[in-house]
Amino acid sequence: MGKLTFRGGIHPYEGKELSKDHPIEKYLPKGDLVYPLSQHIGAPSVPCVKKGDSVLAGQKIADAGGFVSVPLHASVSGTVKGIEKHLNATGSMVDCIVIENDQQYQEVEYQEARLEDLTKEEILNRIKEGGVVGMGGAGFPTHVKLAPKDPSKIEYVLVNGAECEPYITSDYRRMLEEPEKVVEGLKVILKLFDSAKGYICIEDNKPDCIAKLKELTKDEPRMEVREMMTKYPQGAERQLIFANTGRAINSTMLPADVGCIVDNVETLIGIHNAVIKGKPLMERVVTVSGDAVEKPGNFMAPFGINHRELVEAAGGLKAEPQKLISGGPMMGFAMVTMDAPVTKTSSSILLFKEDVVAKSLETACINCGRCVEICPSRIIPSRLADFSKRKDEASFVAWNGLECVECGSCSYVCPAKRQLKQAIGSMRKTALANRKKK
Repeated sequence: MGKLTFRGGIHPYEGKELSKDHPIEKYLPKGDLVYPLSQHIGAPSVPCVKKGDSVLAGQKIADAGGFVSVPLHASVSGTVKGIEKHLNATGSMVDCIVIENDQQYQEVEYQEARLEDLTKEEILNRIKEGGVVGMGGAGFPTHVKLAPKDPSKIEYVLVNGAECEPYITSDYRRMLEEPEKVVEGLKVILKLFDSAKGYICIEDNKPDCIAKLKELTKDEPRMEVREMMTKYPQGAERQLIFANTGRAINSTMLPADVGCIVDNVETLIGIHNAVIKGKPLMERVVTVSGDAVEKPGNFMAPFGINHRELVEAAGGLKAEPQKLISGGPMMGFAMVTMDAPVTKTSSSILLFKEDVVAKSLETACINCGRCVEICPSRIIPSRLADFSKRKDEASFVAWNGLECVECGSCSYVCPAKRQLKQAIGSMRKTALANRKKK
């Protein structure tokens, strides 16, 4: 049988050799910690501390602002300096809680629990109170995702261990160094869904992770490690579901509509810590990489730390970068400065000597069809980009523009160097916003 995969996709330069062999290094911040109140999809968190308050690491500093929202916790001990506007990674000024780090790193006492003693409602509440969100990029509150309308219809819990984005190796190091926590996190989710089976889905360029997790799950009848073909965007939710179950979803559906729940490796570890250890989400592994970094690596970074501190921990710069990227080079976004805080969805910071895209000269489409051939959503990117430039929303929707997953594969292969993903993504956001108004 062939490797599990989907139709389409590309094989970009991986760049993972820069950081994959560097174990996770715990980093203690030196400066102030800045916590944006909106680090997830949904309503921003609401501050429950004020200027002058003393806090401990693990202490709640903001409550959930609604059902689709989560609390926020301090990652260091210190004093609240205030609630101020600060730049986030996208370059926007947002409301943030600022904590002056006392360098003591004192923590609250955590209330541990045994999984067998917890009800489903208690599990979901501990996940919510732990501030757990999807850490693969979207940041959707996990307690909401794990509470579908009909839990009995969930047949598969898919653990996304693909990490198909170039350069990023944070999930790889997590699976290699802490595979037990991944398995324990999956056990927590499986207790919520009586009829579900857990698939740990990993690309075949990570054979060491596959071997470790297969050994850990060999006596777990409800778990299976699934080996997938190494191909981008194998880790995209729709492609992951299709590769492992043969089921397809579109832009009007959720994974739960086809009996699936999908969670990232880092999210599962956050679930394990929140439910079993009683420890809220307050740190994550961040990859610092790229050809402008002196010593690329993977760092256990507390939320609120300045990205510049992490770059300095990686040996600093060996050249002035022309391009900063938060996340991967395919689906991440350009940063305007390193002076922005790490948040729950910060998987990496990549620094490159040259901005290759900015230097590329865009020319007219030559109708070669490469973008159509590799598109995982089976749409026509070149035509959709034309609709977008003409602001023809009706035609864009009619030609299935909403089905784009914005993976960037089309831009990557385009010989005319057209910015197809950016054009389609812009119109897609407009169309989705207008659809919500109806």
